[in-house]
Amino acid sequence: MKTLEIEVKEPIKLLELIEKTFPDSSRTKHKEILAHRVIIASRHITRYDFPLVPGMKVVIEGDENKNKLMRGNMPIVYEDRYLFVVDKPVGLLSSSTHPDDRTVISELNDYLIRRRSRQRAHVVHRLDRDTSGLLLVAKSKEVARAFEKDWKERVYDRAYVAVTWGAPVPASGTVRSWLTENEYGVVSSPTDNGGKLAITNYKTLRKQGRFALVQMNLETGRRNQIRVQMRELGHPLLQDPIYGYKDDNSPLKRLALHAFKLCFRHPVTDKDIKLETPFPQEFMALFSK
Repeated sequence: MKTLEIEVKEPIKLLELIEKTFPDSSRTKHKEILAHRVIIASRHITRYDFPLVPGMKVVIEGDENKNKLMRGNMPIVYEDRYLFVVDKPVGLLSSSTHPDDRTVISELNDYLIRRRSRQRAHVVHRLDRDTSGLLLVAKSKEVARAFEKDWKERVYDRAYVAVTWGAPVPASGTVRSWLTENEYGVVSSPTDNGGKLAITNYKTLRKQGRFALVQMNLETGRRNQIRVQMRELGHPLLQDPIYGYKDDNSPLKRLALHAFKLCFRHPVTDKDIKLETPFPQEFMALFSK
């Protein structure tokens, strides 16, 4: 089976499209395709009733790419002898101290074991469970330490895209605040209160109705940095259960934050690696009218 790219011509559910595309295949084969091979806007989709609209592009992965994809529908965006970059889906932990938790690290270790590799995955940085996007993982402790030792110099550009309630004023700018943690989460202060300095550069890309599409480039990487600082600006992220509106009635069913860009200098080869993923389709759907 070769990789196919299908342009949607009419409103249809995903499984129905698969059945129409492969009319001679069995129901079992249709389910296998749905479970492992469907990519929409660079993300693996497994919902049988996922709504497709005209103009969408649906990629059905062929056998030539089967070794590049992992159980759990987490694409490997970049891989070499020393490290991975994966596109972490929503709902998956980056790592955990509990051995039974399903995480990015456990998925990558399963992948390495299936390939009979003696290497193991090691955390370099983390994304929140409900944040999707590009995540860097080392294949050895030595490579992980190389990033930890020289993170700011090696990782020179990280960018996120978010959907916020309302548009920030001004439309672009820099947020500087000091973050401290308590039992309820992260607290932001505009003045130095002994916390960690957090710096976020933001730019409004689109506005429509109640929502704005905002790009954030990080100068620091603090826990919940974007979510806390956007709340302090008065424009929290959609579907943020901690820092957002309690009466959130947005059409999204996930936290509106995606790490779409990651640029770094390789700790072994010294080459520049520049990676980007498209903005999530569900974000863009809010600005399509």
